[in-house]
Amino acid sequence: MMLDSFLVLSATKDPTAVERANLLNMAKLSIKGLIESALSFGRTLDSDYPPLQQFFVVMEHCLKHGLKVRKSFLSYNKTIWGPLELVEKLYPEAEEIGASVRDLPGLKTPLGRARAWLRLALMQKKMADYLRCLIIQRDLLSEFYEYHALMMEEEGAVIVGLLVGLNVIDANLCVKGEDLDSQVGVIDFSMYLKNEEDIGNKERNVQIAAILDQKNYVEELNRQLNSTVSSLHSRVDSLEKSNTKLIEELAIAKNNIIKLQEENHQLRSENKLILMKTQQNLEVTKVDVETELQTYKHSRQGLDEMYNEARRQLRDESQLRQDVENELAVQVSMKHEIELAMKLLEKDIHEKQDTLIGLRQQLEEVKAINIEMYQKLQSSEDGLKEKNEIIGRLEEKTNKITVAMRQLEQSDNDLLTQTRTIAMSLVKYASSDTQDQYKLVKDISF
Repeated sequence: MMLDSFLVLSATKDPTAVERANLLNMAKLSIKGLIESALSFGRTLDSDYPPLQQFFVVMEHCLKHGLKVRKSFLSYNKTIWGPLELVEKLYPEAEEIGASVRDLPGLKTPLGRARAWLRLALMQKKMADYLRCLIIQRDLLSEFYEYHALMMEEEGAVIVGLLVGLNVIDANLCVKGEDLDSQVGVIDFSMYLKNEEDIGNKERNVQIAAILDQKNYVEELNRQLNSTVSSLHSRVDSLEKSNTKLIEELAIAKNNIIKLQEENHQLRSENKLILMKTQQNLEVTKVDVETELQTYKHSRQGLDEMYNEARRQLRDESQLRQDVENELAVQVSMKHEIELAMKLLEKDIHEKQDTLIGLRQQLEEVKAINIEMYQKLQSSEDGLKEKNEIIGRLEEKTNKITVAMRQLEQSDNDLLTQTRTIAMSLVKYASSDTQDQYKLVKDISF
């Protein structure tokens, strides 16, 4: 069998080394078969292409080899999504593919995300670049793989080198609608165990596919030529129509040119006549302007004399106005001083009125006390003498208060007299404000 030359079954070697060698040989067969079949197929590969499906299965087994079991609360988890997700941190351009995988709505398991990641990386033709930057960081890979894993040994670097050859093929894979979570990854060895009859059938199928492709190409080329010819015919028709229109427009344009030339000749003759009339009018206007200039020179002398007289009157009026404004400023300052004196007098009058009211209240209190003492005098004979003395003192105090009240009233009358005098003087100095002064005098003479 052909596969026996690639599988290592020696019992004397390390089992993990045998597993790595077997996976490496399967990867070589898968990548070689995929490239050869894709080049002979001559088209863009899709998800249903069997060699491509087997390639993803082999890659999944290679990435799973030596993967550590990660414990969780409910079960043991062993998935290749962890190391593939690490590529985003090591290779900034891989952030877009990681975000696209996480945004896919139909993926529910980490294994499904890893399968989608491999398909997108193949379409981008960067699977080799992504895995190369991953195997270089062995210290980071040790968190996910055992020390004897394929990705930790030289076989991983060999597989990454083989993946560079996949950049020559084009793949168009529909990841969004495909069920990647429940697929069973089983390697189909029958694809690599081929006899001569299968090889002959494959060559015939390839030849038939090439002939069909050539037929389809010729039919498509014929359709394109027919469409080109029809478009050229329509374009020729449109050009003929446009040419006819242009000839008609050219004849109309020639007629218009002849008419315009005749109109131009008429306009030139009319222009000469207008020019002659304009020159005659210009000469007449020139004579009139010279006459008006002489008249203006004679009238200018009289205007200068009137201007000097008006200027002298304006200077006199300005001086007179300045004197009036100074006198008005003096009157205003005197008015302010008189108003200030009036305010001070009013304040003094109000203070004396408040004092007079207080003295009247004291007089009322004294009268009340006198009445009360008089009543007590009648009800108590024992304190008659003392009460008589108290009454005498109270009467003396009453007399003093009465005298003080009379003095206050006399001073109040004097203040009123002074206020009236000031108001009359204010009237003399401010004759223009007669109505306001009259009101002020009336308010003072309350």
